Amino acid sequence: MVEKEAMYTLTYGLFVLTTTDGEKQNGCIVNTVSMITDNPKRITVFVNKANYSEELLRKTGVFNVSVLTESAPFEIFKQFGFQSGRDVDKFEGGRYEMSENGLYYLPTHTNAVLSGKVIDCYDYGTHTLFVAEVTEAKKLSNEKSVTYEYYQSNIKPKPAAPKTEEKAEDGKHKWVCKICGYTHEGETLPDDFICPWCKHPAEDFEQVS
Repeated sequence: MVEKEAMYTLTYGLFVLTTTDGEKQNGCIVNTVSMITDNPKRITVFVNKANYSEELLRKTGVFNVSVLTESAPFEIFKQFGFQSGRDVDKFEGGRYEMSENGLYYLPTHTNAVLSGKVIDCYDYGTHTLFVAEVTEAKKLSNEKSVTYEYYQSNIKPKPAAPKTEEKAEDGKHKWVCKICGYTHEGETLPDDFICPWCKHPAEDFEQVS
């Protein structure tokens, strides 16, 4: 038996990955960025295939990783994680800076930015593993990097406890994602349902009405 709660004890960071299709820039939240060699400096990045940024990164092979810190507000995670760049411009109205590769990065609530050029990629079902050479690396602050555990405990709002007898409109039922709090309403929750916010599967939803 594989208990998902045990998997959550693995240490993850949280990062904003930014990339482009050559014209439009986009970004998403990722939680797995690791260094694999020091000379030359190479890193790996796992990106969920449901993210528009994964599609763009496969096309152009260039990206930035902004390393988020514990001061990062929930709005950053909503902006880059809870909506799709296919539908909105995630950078509209914000203050961003540009690295040597011409891509945006977050200058605040971050402690470093790494620029990468993809040299290989591997298909792992729901995710793509990108291997990249670091083309630029800049220290931005001395703030502590945020971990996934810190985000869950201190940044993500706690969802209000739903009333079990409450029913959705038209007598439909409600399911709440235990990861991000997204609420799905309907007659049923399909087995292949994917949370539109955090991309977790139906097994991470709890029926509340």
